[in-house]
Amino acid sequence: MSKIVSIGTAVPPFRHRQEDILQFMQQACPLSDTDRRKMRFLYHSSGIVTRHSVIPDYGQPLSEWTFYPRTADLRPFPSLEARMEWFNRYAVPLSADAVRRSIDGHIRVDQITHLITVSCTGLSAPGLDLLLMDELDLPNDIFRTSVNFMGCYAAIHAMKMGDMICRTDKDARVLIVCTELCTLHFQQGTSIDEMSSGLLFADGSAALLMVPDGYGGQGLQLKGFYGEVVPRGKKDMAWELSSTGFLMTLSGYVPGLIGEDIGSLVDRALKKNDSSRQQVSHWCVHPGGKKILEAVGKNLQLNDTDLSFSQKILQEYGNMSSPTILFVLEKIMKQIHGRAEGDIFGLAFGPGLTMETFLATPVAE
Repeated sequence: MSKIVSIGTAVPPFRHRQEDILQFMQQACPLSDTDRRKMRFLYHSSGIVTRHSVIPDYGQPLSEWTFYPRTADLRPFPSLEARMEWFNRYAVPLSADAVRRSIDGHIRVDQITHLITVSCTGLSAPGLDLLLMDELDLPNDIFRTSVNFMGCYAAIHAMKMGDMICRTDKDARVLIVCTELCTLHFQQGTSIDEMSSGLLFADGSAALLMVPDGYGGQGLQLKGFYGEVVPRGKKDMAWELSSTGFLMTLSGYVPGLIGEDIGSLVDRALKKNDSSRQQVSHWCVHPGGKKILEAVGKNLQLNDTDLSFSQKILQEYGNMSSPTILFVLEKIMKQIHGRAEGDIFGLAFGPGLTMETFLATPVAE
């Protein structure tokens, strides 16, 4: 088995009210009066109050914009090249901030043996892994790999990889870094699916330090993983490249699809890892959106307390894609603070439609 020692999180300095992003998107999108009312309703019922972005423009007067063109219709809209230039400029320092918070008081940077970077909002070569090596002065012989374009469940996939590494290398010190700058990819769409991406997504980074069994101190021992793909939902959640950025499809059917399968999926995951719902004391659910949390809560018969960590992250940060579930897990770890309680069940969703889970238990001193 392996153990999560710590999690560090970081967000960009620009904190925007949901209302300000709504006003920006209403200016950006050519909408009818009916669609404007519909968009306003969706934003106001999203469960999100604030979101962070590397872009300062949302909430600023047009004369002070630095990313979008200072034109009434926002044309020409930012190109893919412009969006990637901003990703490469801001993703590295944000990631480094999360890493430093994760390893502080635990290990030095030169003791990190494995680096796994995760992102679906920026692609380049040299990529985030190599750029982080330079920024943090990581060892030149470090083992590195990247998880790209898996979306919101990618952190759990990276944890699976880290767990396999720790099971085969007793000296491994694995650093997982999930960084997404989702707000770089807002589009001028008019469909409900396109509106949903502007409604939910935000920027953030989370770093997780994982070690093999035998490493002293508090943490979370990972007991196992389980995942499934729901093929009938593959067109309802998608992420594709275009000349103007990455295009997100998030169908209104996703909460229903998740709700239909989530109960049996959770039971299969718990059975595989010799646990049960009664043994779970904390639910670490990816807050993909208010409707998704409601569907999960209803079908698993969870109450607001069970989902309070997920709801709080959604309210304050929105959906940051891959780092989001680590923001939730960090809050749970801080509350537990090493106390040996019940199991923690983690659950995230992404393109495919893919549902990934993990099971962990607190380790006291």
